[in-house]
Amino acid sequence: MTAKRISIIGPTALAFCAVALGSSAAPGSSPAVNSTGQPASSAASRKAPALQIAAGDLLEVIVFDTPELSARLRVDSKGEVTLPLGEVVHVAGETAEQAGALIETRLRERDVLKQPHVTVFIAEYATQGVSVLGEVRIPGVYPALGTHGMLDFISLAGGVTSAAGKSVSITHKSDPAHPVIVLLDNAPDMPARANVEILPGDTILVSRSGIVYLVGDLARPGGFLIENNDRLTVLQAIALAQGANRTAKLSNARLIRKTPEGRKETMLDLKKILQGKSPDIPLEDNDILFVPSSEAKNMAYRSVEATIGLATGAIIYGTVVR
Repeated sequence: MTAKRISIIGPTALAFCAVALGSSAAPGSSPAVNSTGQPASSAASRKAPALQIAAGDLLEVIVFDTPELSARLRVDSKGEVTLPLGEVVHVAGETAEQAGALIETRLRERDVLKQPHVTVFIAEYATQGVSVLGEVRIPGVYPALGTHGMLDFISLAGGVTSAAGKSVSITHKSDPAHPVIVLLDNAPDMPARANVEILPGDTILVSRSGIVYLVGDLARPGGFLIENNDRLTVLQAIALAQGANRTAKLSNARLIRKTPEGRKETMLDLKKILQGKSPDIPLEDNDILFVPSSEAKNMAYRSVEATIGLATGAIIYGTVVR
C-alpha cells in the first residue's frame, strides 16, 4: 500500500518517460493485463485486426508494372475512390489488403489488365489523432504520425498528474472489445511493458488514484492518495496525518462514506482502535474521517496555559521590582 498527501498538489514529472523504451523484461515482474485478466503480452501476440479505411483517408494505390494506373487517391464522403481510368471502387470499411483485392477484381472485370497486382497503403488517416485522457496534465487529441508507444503520448500530454493511479488503459480502435491494461510500477521491465504501439484512433486513459480525506483535530489534516487498488486503513491514515492532537476527542470520531443511498455516517472509537481493542477499518475512495476536538480537554489545557502564563508573569515582575 502506498499513499501520499495531496493537500497541496504541485507539479510532478513523468520520470518513467525518460527511461529507454527498449529495456528488456526482468524475470518475476508483474505483466500488464487486458480486460479479460490475461497478460498483455499474450494479447499482443494475438494478431490485432488491421485498421479499416474510412472516408477522408488518403490511399496510395500501386499497380505493379503499370505506373499510369498507380495514384494517390482520397476516399470521398461515400467511402469510394475513383481510379485513373474512371472506375469507382467502394473501399470504406475494408483493410488496405482487402482494398487492393477489390481494385484487382475491378481491373480484371473491366478487362484493363489480365493479371493485375495491386498494393494499397494508407498514407494518411482522416482522423490521425490519439486521445490521451484521464489524469494527464494536458488531456486532448494528439497526432499519430509514425510509430510511437504509449509513453510517448503520455509525455506529449505533459505527463501524469499527482492524482494519477498506476494503471493505464489502452483501447485500440481496431479492437475496442479488448482494452489492454498496463501497470506503471517501479519494476525494471516497466518501460518495455508500457511500450505498447499506439495507432491512429486509439485511446489512452490514465486512471485516477483513490483519495481519502482526514479533517479535524489532527497534526496535518488533508487528502491522501490510495494508489491503484490498494487499501488505506484508519490507523495508516492517522499515521499519514502525523497523528491526532492532544485535544482530539478520539472516542467520538466519525467516518463519512458515500453510498448509493447518499452519505452514511459511522461513529468510530479511535482510542480503542489505537489500543488494538477494536479492529482497524479499511478506508475507501472518497471517505472522510473526521476527528473532533474535546471541549473539556481544550478548557483544561487553556487553564493550564493561563496558570503557567500568570506564574511566569509574576516571576518576571518580581525580578524587575527587585
